[in-house]
Amino acid sequence: MKIKLINQAGNELYIGPTQEQGCCIYNFEYQDGDWIDVDCDKKEGFYKIRLEDTMMESIVYVPNTSFVYFIPVLANRSSYSPKSFHGDCHIITVSEATKEELKKRRNLAFNPYDQHENTTFYPHSSANVETRNEATFASRNAIDGYFYNESHGCFPFQSWGINRNPKAEFRLDFGRTVILDEIVLTLRADFPHDNYWTDGTVIFSDGSEMHLKLNKTKERQSFKFEPKTVQYLILKNLIKSKEPSEFPALTQLEAWGYETKI
Repeated sequence: MKIKLINQAGNELYIGPTQEQGCCIYNFEYQDGDWIDVDCDKKEGFYKIRLEDTMMESIVYVPNTSFVYFIPVLANRSSYSPKSFHGDCHIITVSEATKEELKKRRNLAFNPYDQHENTTFYPHSSANVETRNEATFASRNAIDGYFYNESHGCFPFQSWGINRNPKAEFRLDFGRTVILDEIVLTLRADFPHDNYWTDGTVIFSDGSEMHLKLNKTKERQSFKFEPKTVQYLILKNLIKSKEPSEFPALTQLEAWGYETKI
């Protein structure tokens, strides 16, 4: 396994050591356009990644022999900790997930390293609308593992914002087949600035649908069901309450279940 740092011109700035733990220390400041390239040395696998030492570790699925991560440009870091990607000491770790870790029931939506332009690893989110195309309202915020929902805007209150669009849809791709048995939504709850959705629908890739009845609360709202084998889901048909605010938003979506490929 090799970890490379590459700049906007395509020049290799650093090549990390090949070792089981896949850990490297990059002692330079990031520049806009820098990106991380990880050569996994085999096609298809699950990896534990921590691509920025101020962020949480996540298990991701890589369908090919390598994956990339684009260092967020300075102007688009409002949804990350002010400590992230700064300074001249960056610890990057990548290792294969164990069979024991993959057998556990877990939140298969969780990926704080998700990016709009990056489909080299999964899970991956997307949406048909994001408020003003701002980083603090991007779809990735709904799977980054931060549940702070009593305010809105910059970190740690980032969310998926729908720009007041009643036809807003959120999609979550797993990149492989998984088994789900529970969806959990955490709505943004910066009341009275925020509104909330009273209803919604989850469309699964197997063709089935699940209606969601939602409440005005800052707490997680869980929806359990018989296990489904799916590759993606879509959250849509979101109906806001009759309260005056025009701003419902989603802080987190969790998709709990199991891997089918181990």
